[in-house]
Amino acid sequence: MSSAARETAIDPRLIQDAPGLKGAWQGFRRRLSQGELGSLPVIVGLIVIWLIFYVANPRFLSAVNLTNLMLQIAAMGTISAGIVLVLLLGEIDLSAGAVSGLAASVMAILNVKHGWSPWASIVAGLATGAAIGLFHGLWITRLRVPSFVVTLAGLLGWQGALLYVLGGTGTVNLNNQVITGLTGTFFESVIAWPVAILIIAIYAATVLVDRWRRSAAGLPLPHLRATVARLVVISGAVLVSVAIFTQDRGLPLAALLFAGFVVALELLIKRTRFGRHTFAVGGNAEAAKRSGIRVENIRVAIFTLGSTMAAAGGILAASRLLAVNQSSGSGDVLLNAIAAAVIGGTSLFGGRGSAWSAILGALVIGSISNGMDLLALSSSVKFMVTGAVLLVAASIDALSRRGRQAAGRA
Repeated sequence: MSSAARETAIDPRLIQDAPGLKGAWQGFRRRLSQGELGSLPVIVGLIVIWLIFYVANPRFLSAVNLTNLMLQIAAMGTISAGIVLVLLLGEIDLSAGAVSGLAASVMAILNVKHGWSPWASIVAGLATGAAIGLFHGLWITRLRVPSFVVTLAGLLGWQGALLYVLGGTGTVNLNNQVITGLTGTFFESVIAWPVAILIIAIYAATVLVDRWRRSAAGLPLPHLRATVARLVVISGAVLVSVAIFTQDRGLPLAALLFAGFVVALELLIKRTRFGRHTFAVGGNAEAAKRSGIRVENIRVAIFTLGSTMAAAGGILAASRLLAVNQSSGSGDVLLNAIAAAVIGGTSLFGGRGSAWSAILGALVIGSISNGMDLLALSSSVKFMVTGAVLLVAASIDALSRRGRQAAGRA
């Protein structure tokens, strides 16, 4: 059996720790070394970041600033959700930023210059992203060109396409209420609280159905206390978030869209055969191919979905900025999206990760940027701190992978 096969064959929930505090500490160290703590390290890190900025400037945790933070990360986090899918395959997409800008410019030109309806323009923007992702996927799988090279070419080519689409206009201002309302709509308490209760109910139902399905299939069940604790934490986070938002302008539609994208992708990769095949390809493409999985089709579909999410992120960014220009999707958009996926816990080596990584990673990146802006620190400091956090996250990922491989050889 190969090391990769041994790695996936070990279910950490079946490993029994010694009783007492010593056993608990040993179990914690083992799970930490093998990357089995899930999102806990990221959540702890996020809490530390928030506390540091709150001590430095109490306005950081104000309702106004936290609402602004969510609006700031919605676009980048949506792009990052697509990056997560690509990273699950052990691939990379360097064109996501350029694709987001091009899709937004297509939407803006069709709506403002050609009089298309806002919904038709949005669909056209999303279709642009999907077509680009399909092109990338086919080029990678049919011609065997590495994704790094294909998407690097896309980074340059689609940026040029954006300039061509905008032409001599340079900047296109958006004034349609449907498009600007994507990030400019806020729901008051009378709507926000029922939405929060509905989200909690759906999540609880999903957890119960998952436990029932695992029990019916004879699979090991997670500890009930852990399941209840996770449900309490998620429910508390939703309720606290809504309470904060309603103290300001209300529950942002952008937050619901971002969370909806993440939930949909999480269900896709964790609850469907397509998702299981995606993890299998990312874990060991050769083994997946020999087991009958159509590896090339999976890769094409993932790159198509990834670029579609990039297009959605670009549209949200344009809605928030009320304009599209020649710098849309450029700058640190791509780097922040990739950093958010990795910091959130998605492995660079493929086969491990979650769509929730996009939310957690985007919160970390956005909090660092937002907090430093409140402290009036220079961009140079912001880039260095973000780079250091990314390096730490990538190093933890590499060490965890080594720990899992060592456990598989044992």
